[in-house]
Amino acid sequence: MSKKNKHLPDARKGNMALQILTLFQQNPRKSFNCKQLATRLGINNKEGNYKVETYLNILHEKGELEEVQRGKFRLKSRGGYITGVVELTSYGSAYVVSGEVDEDIFVAAANLNQALSGDTVKVYLFAKKNQRLEGEVVEILSKGRRDFVGIVERNKNYAFVVVDKRHIPYDVFVPLENLQNAKNGQKVVVRVIEWSKKARNPIGEVVEVLGDVGNNETEMHAILAEFDLPYRFSAEVERIADEISDEITADEIAKRRDFRDICTFTIDPEDAKDFDDALSIKFLDNGNFEVGVHIADVTHYVRPGTKLEEETRLRATSVYLVDRTVPMLPEKLSNKLCSLRPNEEKLTFSAVFELTPEAHIVNEWFGRTVINSNRRFTYEEAQAVIETGSGDLQREILVMDSLAKKLRAQRFQKGSIAFDRKEVKFRIDGQGKPLGVFYKESKDSNKLIEEFMLLANKRVAEFIGKQKAAPTFVYRIHDNPDESKLSNFAQFIKKFGYKLNTSGGKQTATSLNALLTDIKGKKESQLFENLAVRAMAKAVYSTNNIGHFGLAFPYYTHFTSPIRRYPDMMVHRLLDRYLQKQKSAPLEEYEDNCRHSSSREQLAANAERASIKFKQVEFMKEHIGEEFSGVISGITERGFFVELSDSLCEGLVPIRELTDDQYLFDDKNYCLRGKFTHRTFTFGDAVRIKIVRADLLKRQLDFVLAEEGIEELEGVRGS
Repeated sequence: MSKKNKHLPDARKGNMALQILTLFQQNPRKSFNCKQLATRLGINNKEGNYKVETYLNILHEKGELEEVQRGKFRLKSRGGYITGVVELTSYGSAYVVSGEVDEDIFVAAANLNQALSGDTVKVYLFAKKNQRLEGEVVEILSKGRRDFVGIVERNKNYAFVVVDKRHIPYDVFVPLENLQNAKNGQKVVVRVIEWSKKARNPIGEVVEVLGDVGNNETEMHAILAEFDLPYRFSAEVERIADEISDEITADEIAKRRDFRDICTFTIDPEDAKDFDDALSIKFLDNGNFEVGVHIADVTHYVRPGTKLEEETRLRATSVYLVDRTVPMLPEKLSNKLCSLRPNEEKLTFSAVFELTPEAHIVNEWFGRTVINSNRRFTYEEAQAVIETGSGDLQREILVMDSLAKKLRAQRFQKGSIAFDRKEVKFRIDGQGKPLGVFYKESKDSNKLIEEFMLLANKRVAEFIGKQKAAPTFVYRIHDNPDESKLSNFAQFIKKFGYKLNTSGGKQTATSLNALLTDIKGKKESQLFENLAVRAMAKAVYSTNNIGHFGLAFPYYTHFTSPIRRYPDMMVHRLLDRYLQKQKSAPLEEYEDNCRHSSSREQLAANAERASIKFKQVEFMKEHIGEEFSGVISGITERGFFVELSDSLCEGLVPIRELTDDQYLFDDKNYCLRGKFTHRTFTFGDAVRIKIVRADLLKRQLDFVLAEEGIEELEGVRGS
């Protein structure tokens, strides 16, 4: 047998039909005749040719092969051609996701034919191989992303841009004339402009020089570019916004319900500039309260069919990084015209409720309004009023707090899940350097605002959705948890002495709430909440209402944040349309916008997490060699992740650093298990680690176990 074919099985041994089929599977687009196959199998003689011909005919009759020419065969396609979207792996291969088949299609690097992640492609399907559906890209129908963030490696005559392998597993070749004077080692945005079939690497051009690695502005802009999120408005959009009049005319006020003389206030973070929402309260003679939830009337200023509207729709959301907000709307709108600033007349869209002292709704009204906020509270200022019972608008604040707590109790009684996760925040200097990490916890002032926003969102959705022939509307939906993930979570917490009802619906929600209450304040609380969240479906926007599992609301929408969310603008327009008794809006247009908004929301969330991770790594870079306590928060074949107790920073203890034994990944029991000592590392184990590496480029921390090694969670794990 020749060296060329030494990797093939010896056809003189074992099942020849299987060996022939394997050869076809290794060359799914090639055709072979009997003589060619016999040569490749190393049995090119009269007897061998006869056997090969016999088995070829058998495989053809069984439907494994197709005859493309007389006596010439090729692997039969499983189902011809399908269309799907490419998802590259860091190894150069890819999966194509298509609704036309039940599983993702694996495509080897050699069969991608220059397709990149996000491309919509036509794929030729091979017969199943190793129980896996495989194929080859035969046509790129529409191109996805072609802009990537990377680092310049410049030589005398040319340059490469090295891109994170998670996004594109090839370095991009850039001729010097396309380098935009970028220096060696700088971060840039490179655009793939050409990739011939003969070329090993795509050819690109630098479209933006971001700056030096490690610089705060460079890194934050790189994160936004990485997730295809803009960080500036075009001059045209800024000009259009600046030309919008500040004046509120008497004619406009006359069209609206007037709340300017009713006590109104906002409660927001201390550093907030865009105030989406305000609350008003009026004490009624019958002992009830008229509570107004007033939301910035963004759609009064951003009109359909305009350049400003198109920019807003494309962005779909504001983006919140560690050190900045990238607004959905230009500053003239987000921080001035639409922002409900104190002592200024503002146009709003409102949900107004008459509530009893027990927080039961007697009446409700929806429509356009005008307000003048009396006071801007920070969360800390409002919290001080709640805790001391004194201060500005103390009567109004205390009554609203009382009503909010009753609304909250009603919500939990009906099955709403009480996730109360800590939020990571940083103390940052003027250059963006993190000086400290701390938790931000939700207090009564936060929950006061939350409850009235939830009330408005729910009641607006019910007002439209409960109609006999419900028209097109935008809902915020949250599907039931993934059954297998929930079951795995229940099995995991069982090892710690906890139980979870997984039968579904209110029973699961009630059981989960009981668990969250039981673990509150315990070491395992953060870990269990994280795992529970992972078992949940993602909330998205849709015109098809299936309810909101997490909140236990049959109808729910987003009405209360149009300065920072495009779906809220859609809801305002639809609500106004139906209040005016107009016909149902086009379903397909709004469903497309829902999908787009859900996608942009996910990108923004990923960017926010990336900025947090970067700042955590930057902060911990100052602590290399130091020891910290933490809890194992994830297990993989590569090792286990540890979340540090004080800062919530997460890093990896690589399996190669566990030198006392040979550790194997046990996916059924969520652990790494020593082959000889049977020592285990699993979720929730308390450990002492030392920081050994802080890689800003990868936004990754590497740990090793400190000498103290692993400790058991006190009172959680059994002996």
